[in-house]
Amino acid sequence: MTELYQPFVTDDHRLIVMDEKSAELTKYAANAFLATKITFMNEVANFCELVGADVDQVRVGIGSDSRIGYSFIYPGAGYGGSCFPKDVRALVSMAEEQGVEAHIFSAVERRNQEQKTVLLNKIAERFGDDLSGKKVAIWGLAFKPETDDVREASALVMIRGLLARNATIAAYDPEAMETTKVDLGELSSRLEYTKDMYDAVVDADALLVMTEWKQFRDLDVSHLIANMDNPVIIDGRNLWHDHDFTSTAVKYVGIGRHSSDISNDMSKAIDQLEKLVG
Repeated sequence: MTELYQPFVTDDHRLIVMDEKSAELTKYAANAFLATKITFMNEVANFCELVGADVDQVRVGIGSDSRIGYSFIYPGAGYGGSCFPKDVRALVSMAEEQGVEAHIFSAVERRNQEQKTVLLNKIAERFGDDLSGKKVAIWGLAFKPETDDVREASALVMIRGLLARNATIAAYDPEAMETTKVDLGELSSRLEYTKDMYDAVVDADALLVMTEWKQFRDLDVSHLIANMDNPVIIDGRNLWHDHDFTSTAVKYVGIGRHSSDISNDMSKAIDQLEKLVG
C-alpha cells in the first residue's frame, strides 16, 4: 500500500500506517471533530444574539488563536452532506453497541438538527406560525456550494417546515434543483423553481439564504427593493454580514448578529444623542 500511494503523497501529507480499527476510527473521529467545531460555533452564535454580541467579531477573535484557527468556525444553518451526519451517528451507534453513551457526539447530532430550524423560527417571529399568503424565496438548496448534493441539506428541512406552515416557495440553486425534486418527491410540485436567482424574489415577502454560492455574494439590493414589498433577508450563511443595510428599506437578519431593525434603531439613537450633545 505504501508503494502504491507514494506517487500521490507529498511531503506535507504523510502516509500513516496503522491497524484497521484505528484507521476506521480515525476517519470517524476527524469528521466528528469538524462537525463539533461547526456546532460549537452555531451555539456561540445563538448566545451572541441573546447577549447582543456579534458572532463575526467573536469568530475573528477566537480564530486568531493558532490552537483554534479559522477553519470550520463559520456559523450557519447547520451542516449536512453524506459524511458529517453519518459519521457522527456512527460513533453514537458504536458507543451504544459497547454499552456506553457518547455524550458529546449525541449532543452534536441533536444540536445540529435544532440548528436546521433556527431560520424557521426567525421567519415565524416576523410573520407568525401560519404563513398562508406569504411567499418565501430560497437561494441555495445543496448542502454546500459547488455540488448538487442535497443529502441532509438544511434547505430541505426548511422547505418541509415552510410548506407545513402553508407558505408559498420559490427556489433557486445553480446545480441542485433536479436533485431537490427527487429528494422531495410529491412535495416538489408545491415549489416554484426559477431559472434565475432574482426571479425567485419577485413578490416575495422574505429571501432565505441557505447555501453560500459565490454568485449570491454580489447582491443587487436595488433589485430586491424593486421586486419585494418591505424586503426581508434572512441570511443563513452570513454572506452579507459586512453589508450596511441601515440606509435601505431592507430588513436584514443574520446568524448570531443584530438584525437591521435593531441596527436602524441604534443608528437613530446615536444620531439623536449626537444632536443633543452637539
